[in-house]
Amino acid sequence: MQKDFRAGIGYDSHPLVPGRKLVLGGVDIPYDKGLSGWSDADVAVHAVIDALCGAADLGDIGTLFPAGEAEYEGVSSLLLLERTAALLKAKGCVVASIDASIIAQSPKLSSFTEEMRERIGQSLGMESGRVTIKATTTNSLGFVGREEGMAALAVALVHR
Repeated sequence: MQKDFRAGIGYDSHPLVPGRKLVLGGVDIPYDKGLSGWSDADVAVHAVIDALCGAADLGDIGTLFPAGEAEYEGVSSLLLLERTAALLKAKGCVVASIDASIIAQSPKLSSFTEEMRERIGQSLGMESGRVTIKATTTNSLGFVGREEGMAALAVALVHR
């Protein structure tokens, strides 16, 4: 039987604010600001969730885990990713691969990407070798370049 492959794309961005912890790819990153949002505001994991939702026809992160709902206030995005994985499994979907890019002017993130891959892979119940995390800047352009916020893009490939 031939596998039915489907791809999805995800994007997320959040503003940087003082007094919040910076969490990216499920990893606490030492920095003097964090991302503002209802959950832990992990743009990398949020983009991955939206990519998976697109590939599996599950809607989007805001539909599955609405901001403003008490149970999601301050929640770890990795927990939301685990719940998304359960929804995928219920639909008979298997994650083949994840590719994500975090867009941040600073801090430098390259030393954290391997741990991000591991945490995302664990949350999805897959080998971290099928998860790719990259980091880039905007060369000081736009809201990311002015260090007002961060963004992330992700692509997911799933099959049934």
